[in-house]
Amino acid sequence: MANILVVDDELGIRDLLFEILNDEGHAVELAENAAQAREFRAQYRPDLVLLDIWMPDTDGVTLLKEWSASGLLTMPVIMMSGHATIDTAVEATRIGAMAFLEKPITMQKLLQAVEKGLNRAMARPQASTPRPANAAPVALEMPAALGEVRVPAAHDGEMATQTFDFDVPLRDARDAFEKAYFEFHLAKENGSMTRVAEKTGLERTHLYRKLKQLGVDLSKSKRSAG
Repeated sequence: MANILVVDDELGIRDLLFEILNDEGHAVELAENAAQAREFRAQYRPDLVLLDIWMPDTDGVTLLKEWSASGLLTMPVIMMSGHATIDTAVEATRIGAMAFLEKPITMQKLLQAVEKGLNRAMARPQASTPRPANAAPVALEMPAALGEVRVPAAHDGEMATQTFDFDVPLRDARDAFEKAYFEFHLAKENGSMTRVAEKTGLERTHLYRKLKQLGVDLSKSKRSAG
């Protein structure tokens, strides 16, 4: 499955697209404006972006131009709008957008466009991303169908071992890893949802929804925070 960034200033649209794409097994990040979109683009390197044209701070076409001019338009971008003219859609396509979806967006058209975009992304070589110098050391071992990932413990800088079953569907494996990831940060931040939201780059409402979906026990975090 893929990492998809949804950029739209309308909460209802963001939530709808999140539910549809999440049900398809994709990891979805939500941005409500261009500023957040820039941060998520730099931090998560999405496989595909759904970008609204009309936004209050910086419109989607301007952001698309910015990414194109700076060499950051390395992923398929699907433009969305309920009021765009044909000229605007043509301009976005000329800049580098691969498709244009008119609101209200039907689920069928959305999934077809996303599938086409992801297939295009897989067909072209991806530049390797250098690992940050300050990144925590990670050792990965895969005996049989199990993988042991050594990650830093929440306290004292020690290393803890988390075992994952790789002989499962990709979505299940990803959910298991994400659960361990969020539990680690909750423990490290003593259960502070605000600090975890800042650390992981998620909105608090999105973070709560994600933790609930993954089955993370928040009662432990509340006790730690207390």
